[in-house]
Amino acid sequence: MHMVKLNKRRKLIVQFAEYMISGGVWFWSGYVLIILLDNHVGLFWANLIGNAVGITLNFILNRLWVFKTKNHDNVQETAVRYVVYTALNAFLLNYVILYSLNKYASIGPEIGQFIASGFFTVWNYYWYKKWVFKHQPQPKKAKKFVTKKRSV
Repeated sequence: MHMVKLNKRRKLIVQFAEYMISGGVWFWSGYVLIILLDNHVGLFWANLIGNAVGITLNFILNRLWVFKTKNHDNVQETAVRYVVYTALNAFLLNYVILYSLNKYASIGPEIGQFIASGFFTVWNYYWYKKWVFKHQPQPKKAKKFVTKKRSV
């Protein structure tokens, strides 16, 4: 029984590490594109393009690698949940956090975004796992082998 718990804990740690890597891909791909495109197309379009690429890469990595939802039958349903959830977080909830930090704690968005990112790291992992990518295969339980004692 102890080995089963260790194996389950290890799988969760590996999954969270994969989640952090996929989040880093979103952040860094978006960041690089925003920096590269800003002087050419303006900040609005650079931000839109950078985040569109980052969000797309993040969705693919989370779906196929982190949460292993490879079933093609539910890709549209999963994509809709991802877009709705990400839009609500990226725009509405992030804005509320930044606004509140600025108004009530005098913390500007240049620092507030890092605070919000810390919150979203845990918040998004929970909701991605439980709702957005909920069709992930459950880890198989270890089979118990019962050995019968032979009478000699």
